[in-house]
Amino acid sequence: MTLSDMITVRMLGSFSIEQNGNIVDDHSNRMRKVWLLLAYLICSRSNRVTQDNLLSLLHTSGSEDAADPTGRIKAMLYRARVMLNQLNERAGHDLIRHKAGCYSWNTDIPLTLDVEEFEQLCARAAREDTDQARLDLYRQALDLYRGDFLPKLATEPWVMPISAYYHQMYLDAAHEVLALLEQGGLWADSADVCRRALRVEPYSESLYQYLMRSLLALEDRSGALNAYEEMSELLFSNFGVMPSEGSRQLYRQAARESGTSTVSAGAMREMLKEPAGAKGALLCEYDFFKLLYQVQARSIMRSGNTVHIALLSLHALGKKELARRSLDTAMDNLQDLIVHNLRQGDIVTKCSISQFIIMLPQANYENSCAVCQRIIRAFGRQYPHSPATIQFSVQPLEPTVPVP
Repeated sequence: MTLSDMITVRMLGSFSIEQNGNIVDDHSNRMRKVWLLLAYLICSRSNRVTQDNLLSLLHTSGSEDAADPTGRIKAMLYRARVMLNQLNERAGHDLIRHKAGCYSWNTDIPLTLDVEEFEQLCARAAREDTDQARLDLYRQALDLYRGDFLPKLATEPWVMPISAYYHQMYLDAAHEVLALLEQGGLWADSADVCRRALRVEPYSESLYQYLMRSLLALEDRSGALNAYEEMSELLFSNFGVMPSEGSRQLYRQAARESGTSTVSAGAMREMLKEPAGAKGALLCEYDFFKLLYQVQARSIMRSGNTVHIALLSLHALGKKELARRSLDTAMDNLQDLIVHNLRQGDIVTKCSISQFIIMLPQANYENSCAVCQRIIRAFGRQYPHSPATIQFSVQPLEPTVPVP
């Protein structure tokens, strides 16, 4: 290997080392600690790494090799050099240096590292004065980002902050690109950037909003509706939250514009009908429940009817939290009991990962409490070994007071 033989290292999305067309990579799960050692030496190549640094890095203190940590380090370095020899027969010797008890990566041999290129492109883009120059550089940066930093080593303490740093830098760059593409009306490009960015950060509501706006501009209304439903499911199942009003506005716009033909009043009535044989309470999505709540709040201001709202919450017995799988099972069981123990005029929705909210029209406070207690007793009888307990609270629905 000569000083002109460029080494290309990729750490975004996967870890690979390439030289003159020869590549070694971490696609297999074997020799994880060897890859950890190589990654650390490359990222610390401006410094000399002591043996103590490597002992701490490789977690040898609690291993079966703790009696001979120096031997452990030598074995790891030997394996690393053997692996690098796949680049050429002297690569392992030339790239990893040992001097005065310290180890280092040979910086005399030129090396390009994708994370450094990515950071440099983002910095250059931020300094550009024109939108087109900024857009071009940011898009080059996004193309380099094939995934988070060293994903197979993501749990290592020294990797985590670096990964978070570049992950946020990628999201910032993606938002800069999307704003510029949206400004220029480049909707197909915007949708493509959104889809790639969502593979990196699948829980970003702002990315989904950019995607929905792009698809609406491209007249792909069904795609926008699907994007909202996917986002809603992800947010609720993972964080117990619903999409924001901005996302719901885009959803309503897509729903309004998706119709392609007119229907008669009779056909519309048939479309709106509930399926025959429906029993128990009406189970609906939270957004629809919120709308019905607002309708009732307006209605009782005129009619004077009584409506109460009950909140049922699942908790673990004792002080421990419920495991997610136990919580999901208990919530499914409770949902069935609520629906079948309420009247057809009652309305229920899941409002968090551990709570249901119920609307009880024409029910006073005492009757509403009795309904909740009946549900709790039924749950206890039907699921006596459940690790969950149920608490409830009841409040009157406040009427909407019209603004003078």
